Amino acid sequence: MKKLVFGLLVLFILAACSGGAPASIDGQWALVSYGPADSQLSAAPDVDTSIDFASDGTLNGNVGCNGFGGDFTVEGDTITFGPIVSTMMFCEGPVGEQEAATLVVFQESASFVLDGDTLTVTSGDGSSVLVLARK
Repeated sequence: MKKLVFGLLVLFILAACSGGAPASIDGQWALVSYGPADSQLSAAPDVDTSIDFASDGTLNGNVGCNGFGGDFTVEGDTITFGPIVSTMMFCEGPVGEQEAATLVVFQESASFVLDGDTLTVTSGDGSSVLVLARK
């Protein structure tokens, strides 16, 4: 009888400690790298980047030049983006390239993998990847 009670107690503790809600992408992220999965480019140095996935389903950010924003929803490992709006300043060089690459991924839907404080977002067609670090 004592073994049965002990066994049930162990199962209860294990069940209570396992699972739970999956980690969320909500929060602020910094751009680490971008581009094709097999040839990532590092984010432009000395540029403060920020991408905020808010718990209310809004997205806003700046990866060096223009501010942008829009809506998103998460289902499983897919992020579906609404239209993204952006300011329209001309951006050239590495900052302009990383902004264009970021906004390409934020079109329609993308898959993602959250591994601790690293969020990897892959465009719907698989051609472009963003690697983000939690701020």
